Amino acid sequence: MDTSRGDVGIAIRSAFLGKGSKQKFSLIVLIIFSIVLIFAERIETKPLNYIRGFLKDTIYRGSLFVSLPTQSFNSIFHTTRNHLNLYTNYENLIVENNKLKNSISKQDFLEMENTQLRKLIEEQISSSANLVSARVLMDQKSPYLNSFIINAGANKGIKNGMAALDGENFIGRIVDVSFFSSRVLLVSDLNSRIPAITEPSGFHAIINGHGINNPTLEYLPINHNVKDGDKIYTSGKEGIFAPGIPIGEVKIENNIINVLLFSDLSQVTFANVKLGDKKNYK
Repeated sequence: MDTSRGDVGIAIRSAFLGKGSKQKFSLIVLIIFSIVLIFAERIETKPLNYIRGFLKDTIYRGSLFVSLPTQSFNSIFHTTRNHLNLYTNYENLIVENNKLKNSISKQDFLEMENTQLRKLIEEQISSSANLVSARVLMDQKSPYLNSFIINAGANKGIKNGMAALDGENFIGRIVDVSFFSSRVLLVSDLNSRIPAITEPSGFHAIINGHGINNPTLEYLPINHNVKDGDKIYTSGKEGIFAPGIPIGEVKIENNIINVLLFSDLSQVTFANVKLGDKKNYK
C-alpha cells in the first residue's frame, strides 16, 4: 500500500511532537544562544573585542595547523613531480645534444672529404698526365704485405704496372686489376723494387721495401756522396714509370740509407693512378 505525501508530513509532525522535554529544551537554548551571539557581534566593547579577537586567532591558527599535512603533502608532491620532470628534461637534452654532436661531426667529415676531392680535382687539372682518382676501400698491412684496394679498375682504363700517387707523390704501383677495383702494392712492401734517382747527385739506385720499416736506397755506386736531405724521384729507367715523380728524401742511420717518404701511407684516403704509364709490369 502506497504512502501519500500527507501521511509523510503527519509522521514528521508526530515525531517532533513526540520528543522528550529535554530535547525541546536543548533546541530552545540553542536558538536563544544563536540570537545572543548575533547581537553580541554588533556590540562594540573592549572585552567583547578581545574575546572575538582571541576566538578568531584561535580559529585561524587552528585551521592553519589542521591544513599543514595537506600543504606538506602538496609541497612534496610538486617537488617530486618537478624533480622527475627535470630528470626527464635532462635525458631529453642529452639525446638532443648527442644528435647535434653527430650532425656536426658528419658535417665536419663531409667538409673534410669535400676538401680532399677539391684537391684531387685541382691535381688532375694541373697535371699534364692522364690521372684517375679512386678511393681506398681496404688497407692490407702486415710485416709481409703492404697494399690497399682502390675502387677503380679496368672500367677506368687502369692496367698493371701503372704508378699510384698520393697527390703528386709516388706511393706504389698497380699489381692486380679487376673490372671495378685494383690492388696497389705500396713502396714499403717487401716485394717492392722501384728504380729511382737521387737529387742533386743524380745517382741511379733501387728503392727496396722492408714491410713496416722505411724503404732503403740500394745498388748505389761505391763512390756515391748521397747525404741526408737529398731528394729521391722515380728515374724512368727501363720505361716502367715516368721520370721525376717525387718519392721521399734521404735519412742515413747506421750507414743505412733510408728513404723517408713524402706521403704517410697510413693516411691515404684517395689515390691517383697515372694512366700515361701503360707499360705492363708483373
